[in-house]
Amino acid sequence: MKRLLVFLSLVALSAASFAGTLTKSHSQGKFSDAEIEATIKAKLSKSKIGKDNFQVHVKNGIATWTGTTTVMQHKGAATRMAKTAGATQVVNNIKISDDAKANAVENLTGKPRRAQVKTD
Repeated sequence: MKRLLVFLSLVALSAASFAGTLTKSHSQGKFSDAEIEATIKAKLSKSKIGKDNFQVHVKNGIATWTGTTTVMQHKGAATRMAKTAGATQVVNNIKISDDAKANAVENLTGKPRRAQVKTD
């Protein structure tokens, strides 16, 4: 909880320091790099992929992701997250672990798959 409060404080301070840019960018219908990055990081903190500790930086509207994951789908989720936050392009340098790659190959070999059913 403390981490979240510290993070939100940093986002608020960052937004305040770019206040002149933020107003101008909204009037043009575009978002500043700081706004896009703050939005991505806020979404990341609420998402399952936030546990992967990915890093994201935005420059000229281009979001660049770095990090490693053990879940293949997290790489695609990161790209979608950046796009929905307003990034014009995404450079996804997230690496997928060898275990995740092996699991994907195993799923494609035609072996029976188990379905998971969640009950509330």
